[in-house]
Amino acid sequence: MTLLTQNEQQQVADAIDRIELTTDAEVVTVLAAQADDYHYIPLLWASLIALVLPGAVLLLTDWLGPWQLLLVQWLSFIVLALVFRLPGIMTRLIPAPVRFWRAGNLARRQFVEQGLHHTEGDTGMLIFVSEAERYVEILVDRGISARIDDAVWESIIERFTAQVREGEVLQGFLTCIQACGEQLQQHVPATHERNELPNRLVMLS
Repeated sequence: MTLLTQNEQQQVADAIDRIELTTDAEVVTVLAAQADDYHYIPLLWASLIALVLPGAVLLLTDWLGPWQLLLVQWLSFIVLALVFRLPGIMTRLIPAPVRFWRAGNLARRQFVEQGLHHTEGDTGMLIFVSEAERYVEILVDRGISARIDDAVWESIIERFTAQVREGEVLQGFLTCIQACGEQLQQHVPATHERNELPNRLVMLS
């Protein structure tokens, strides 16, 4: 997984600069490598399999004694816990609802941590991406949500999510920012010059 280079980050910042000239909205972008380390997932799966599999073998074959069963369970747990920690395998073991829940929580924390809930006129907007989870979310404060229905952002999020899946994170950001800018210019137009929050892309590794 590769996050954006300095040059690519600057392209995102420049895109925010351009749309903020025409709107009172304060836009912040956040790119996270992943929303959680999920260290508990390999242990959980290894525990479940180590408990069930040797017991099933015992019922079917009746060749394991109590001590052999315990030994097989421990060995199974250790081997599986190590194997399941491999990135390519662990990613497939994480249920989608868990991945999206963790990414969604991180997005909401970033909305607060980046100060988007304290902007003039309550016009903060967060464009959040968690790359490992292939998760995209747009969060807006009440000054924007009162003028633009949340359904407007759904198609923008869907397109961006598809681009993240294809590895086109930079283009996804640029397309998303432009699409959001068109909506903001129409419904939350600029009334005076302002720039309360940094326009840089926030990177969470």
